[in-house]
Amino acid sequence: MKKAILFSVISFVLIACGGVKNTQKAINTGNYDSAIRKAIDNLANNKEKKSNQPYIILLEEAFEKNTTRELERIGFLEDDENPAHYETIYNTYVNLRSIQEQIKPLLPLHIYEENRDAHFSFNNYQDAILDSKDDLSEYLYDNASNLLKNATSKFDYRKAYDDFVYLEEINPGYDDVKLRIEEAHRKGLDFVKVSMVNDTDKIVPTRLEEELLNFNAYGLDDLWTTYHTNALKNVDYDYEMQVAFKEINISPERVNEKQVIKEKQIKDGYKYLYDSNGNIVKDSLGNKIKVDKFKTVRCDFYQFTQHKAAQVTGNVSYIDLRTKQQLNTYPLSSEFVFEHAYANYKGDKRALDNDLVALLDLAAVPFPNDEQMVYDAGEDIKNRIKNIILRHKFDPNRNLSSR
Repeated sequence: MKKAILFSVISFVLIACGGVKNTQKAINTGNYDSAIRKAIDNLANNKEKKSNQPYIILLEEAFEKNTTRELERIGFLEDDENPAHYETIYNTYVNLRSIQEQIKPLLPLHIYEENRDAHFSFNNYQDAILDSKDDLSEYLYDNASNLLKNATSKFDYRKAYDDFVYLEEINPGYDDVKLRIEEAHRKGLDFVKVSMVNDTDKIVPTRLEEELLNFNAYGLDDLWTTYHTNALKNVDYDYEMQVAFKEINISPERVNEKQVIKEKQIKDGYKYLYDSNGNIVKDSLGNKIKVDKFKTVRCDFYQFTQHKAAQVTGNVSYIDLRTKQQLNTYPLSSEFVFEHAYANYKGDKRALDNDLVALLDLAAVPFPNDEQMVYDAGEDIKNRIKNIILRHKFDPNRNLSSR
């Protein structure tokens, strides 16, 4: 028991030391963010614990070095006067304030060996954050508005959308950003009209066609692609998606018969046990010993299997409606097999195994009609079409001038 306790103590000390060493290593390599996070996490659990004392000193060191480095970087970026740095400047100020806000609840942090409280030189970043946010907001708005006005591809609209969304996140209600987000999203969309073509000599069930074209049921979550199964006159469609049935093959209705002969030895009463002299053998209490009698029984088992199959093949094609060129074609194939087994017998049913006996309770059932077979085969096609839609990607860099 003492050995187990000693082992646990040693393991705990090694883990604790490892955490302190890793935090010190993070500081030594300039990874101040990581060192600050590790120190705060440990002190938040129990800042009074003696084993956490090193984290106070490390936090003090990492905070000072991180603040100095980040403010120097901000100064360099501001002197560069490049608007592209506005986001970095803003996020750096926000991160500096966030670190301070995480440390404040832990204060005071007392260092016992030095008999003092840890010292953190906190700055008021409020004005700096507001000023840098204004600079960034103006830059994002102007840049995204320019993209929106002079877009040459859907990608430009989508980039403008991202910038406007980000601007709304950091500065809600800025100018007419919400309207610009809607405009950028609308113009960045790929509109796809969907059609179904039946090149077979069979009828595609109306119910299957409706379900295949019900894109709401596919659970798609595509920000930049809209599918219309009923084309709208006021929409300038970019692409067409054709779901084409090429072959529908349905096999004849067949009933296959198989005969199996089963034999089994079964108990058939009992008889007394006799010794070699013809005398009945008795047990120690004087009772006559009985032994089971067996007999062989036979059964002719007739199994009938109803079988019918449907196979549907086709493809999904994407067509660029501007160039009238086919982009990609994906094969579609699905098969549905109807099979039902039942049986009867002649002879002694006791010769049959349980799995065969169960078939005796079944009878022939009506075959599904051809329309139902095609519908059942189409169930798998829905999943295949969904996978094709998720896999296929349109080129957002396609030049808009070809419209």
